[in-house]
Amino acid sequence: MKAAPFPQLQAFLAAARLRSFSGAARELGVSRSAVSQAVRQLEEQLRVVLLVRTTRSVSLTDAGRRLVESAGPAFSQVLGALGEVSAQPGEAVGRLRLSVPRTAVPFVIEPVLPAFRSRHPRIQVELVVEERLVDLVGEGYDAGVRLSEAIERDMVQVRLTEPFRFVVVASPQYLERHGTPQRPEDLLRHECLTFRSQTTGALYAWEFERGRRNWRVPVRGSVVTNDHLVAVALAAEGLGLAYAFEPAVVDRLRSKRLVRVLETFAPTVPGYFLYFPSRAQSSAPLRLFVEAARELAVRAVK
Repeated sequence: MKAAPFPQLQAFLAAARLRSFSGAARELGVSRSAVSQAVRQLEEQLRVVLLVRTTRSVSLTDAGRRLVESAGPAFSQVLGALGEVSAQPGEAVGRLRLSVPRTAVPFVIEPVLPAFRSRHPRIQVELVVEERLVDLVGEGYDAGVRLSEAIERDMVQVRLTEPFRFVVVASPQYLERHGTPQRPEDLLRHECLTFRSQTTGALYAWEFERGRRNWRVPVRGSVVTNDHLVAVALAAEGLGLAYAFEPAVVDRLRSKRLVRVLETFAPTVPGYFLYFPSRAQSSAPLRLFVEAARELAVRAVK
């Protein structure tokens, strides 16, 4: 026996619940005769009588009651699921999964996500905050946010921020006790709050530039973290020097809790970019997020 057709089962369940063909017709937006015909077709396929009709009422047979009890809840779940994934004209429905480093959240996610959710309330956003480099396709991400130097060349890139610098910062108290480094190599004699890559497990060598010359200094210290903002917070407490994304330390610099050192050696990077495989552009949630990010992400931080 073939499975019951969806429209016929829907008509039967509506008539059974309302005990009325007319009521079912109004609920489903069809004629009374269409409901009656749909129920009759279902009965013919199942070879049982499901509803007893009189001029004044509709009642369930034993077979009809069993069908309502077994199929009714499952059918409601199906309708609910269809409602969740269906879209009204001009409405976007779906899921968007993003990988974002913590330092980018205030400049990329916080300015964009509230407006994006307001515009597209039926798009579910899963935000994974992590520093490691991810395999977007293999790990089921729609897109990621990273510095351009960390993005593979075959990815589509959308600029989210203007270029910015990485600077070395310390508290005035630390510098009073230990002195101020004058050149990148002086850092080898200082307590540096070091960063361990979640991707490679290696300690990050701080990078500097001046004119055509570049330095990579293998700094060391008593505290190692995988979170740049933790290093910044500890530097503000006087525990050592930190290498920081400059927009992330603006408030502490203004309040004098931190000061820049080696500023003439500070390297500039192109900024944060949203990136994704070219074939992912067919995703409506991603396309809409790209539009919102281009409009709302912080373009420059001073």
